[in-house]
Amino acid sequence: MDALKLPGLKQRLEQTHTGAFPVLHRNQVIAEYYRAGFAPDDLHLVMSISKSMCGLVMGALTDTGGVDPDAQVVEYVPELAGSVYDGPTVQHVLDMAIAIDYNEDYLDPASEVQTHDRSAGWRTRRHGDPNDTYAFLTTLTGSGDVGKFQYCSANTDVLAWIIERVTGMRYSEALAKYLWSKPGAGRDATITVDSTGFGIANGGVSCTARDLARVGHVILDRGQGPGGRVVSEEWVRSILAGGDREAMADSPFTALHPRGSYSRQWWCTGNEHGIVTGVGIHGQYLWIDPSAETVIVKLSSWPEPGSDQLHQLDNKLLLDLGSVLNGPSAASALKLKENVA
Repeated sequence: MDALKLPGLKQRLEQTHTGAFPVLHRNQVIAEYYRAGFAPDDLHLVMSISKSMCGLVMGALTDTGGVDPDAQVVEYVPELAGSVYDGPTVQHVLDMAIAIDYNEDYLDPASEVQTHDRSAGWRTRRHGDPNDTYAFLTTLTGSGDVGKFQYCSANTDVLAWIIERVTGMRYSEALAKYLWSKPGAGRDATITVDSTGFGIANGGVSCTARDLARVGHVILDRGQGPGGRVVSEEWVRSILAGGDREAMADSPFTALHPRGSYSRQWWCTGNEHGIVTGVGIHGQYLWIDPSAETVIVKLSSWPEPGSDQLHQLDNKLLLDLGSVLNGPSAASALKLKENVA
C-alpha cells in the first residue's frame, strides 16, 4: 500500500473494519490490503453491491430489446397486479423511484426488510410470513407515486423476477451468463437462493475482492469485458451521467455527496471525478473513478449494518485516495503497476 502515498492508510483501513482492499488502475492491481485470516481468493458477501450487478444484467437485456424500460412492470410479471408495482415502469424500479410502504431498518423486527429476509430464508421464519420471495413481493403496498427516490431492496428482486420471466432462466443462471462470464473473473461467485431457488438479487452475491473490482472495470471499459460485452456504451454513459438529483434531495447520500443521485442500481456522486459506486451494508464498496481510471473495492465487517460515522470515514478515505491517484503521487502507483506486470 506504500505506493499510494496516503499517510495512515493502514490505520484507517483497520479503524473501519476492512477485510479486503484492492486498488486497480487500468485493470492492474497496483496495491492491496487483506486483514489477517482473509486471503485474496476468499469469497466475501458484498450485500447490496449485488443490486448494481443486477442493474448490469438488466442493461444487457435492455440493449438486446428483451426488456423495455418504459414498459410497466406488470407487463412482464402479471402476478404483481394489485401490488404497489401495478403501474410503475421498469425504469422506475431501476432508479428506486417508487413510493412503497417498505421500512429498510435492518434492526427493526417489524420492518418490511426483515419480513423480506425471513421470506428469503435469511432469518428465522415466523408464523404468517410469505412462503418465499415471490410471495413476499406480491404483498407490497404503498401509494405507488413515482419520481422521488426511495431506497427499497424489494425493487431489485422485482428486477430479478423480470429477468427470469424474459430469459426463461433462474436469476442465478442469467447473472452468470450476462455478467459473471464476461469480466475475466478468477473464481466462481455464489448467490443465496430462497426455498424456491430464486437468487437473492438485492444482496446475496459473494465473490473475491479482485473479481468484484473486475466487475467495476467493465464500467471503465465502456461495458466491455475480456469475455465479451456486458452492456452498451450508452448504458454505461447513462450510469456515469447520474440520475435525477432533485429526486434524491435531502438524503443521507447527498449529505456526503451534494450532487449525488441514483441511476440503474448505482449510486452516483456527481463530483468532479464522476465517481459512481455500489454500496452494501456492513461496509461494502465498489468505487469507480473514471478520471483516475481506477477501481477500488472495500469489503468490510462493520459491527452494525449502517453507521453514519463509518460511512463518513469510508467515503473520506475513498475520496482522499481519488485525490492521490489523480495527483502527482499517482506516478508512484503506476511504477508499482509496471513492476507487478
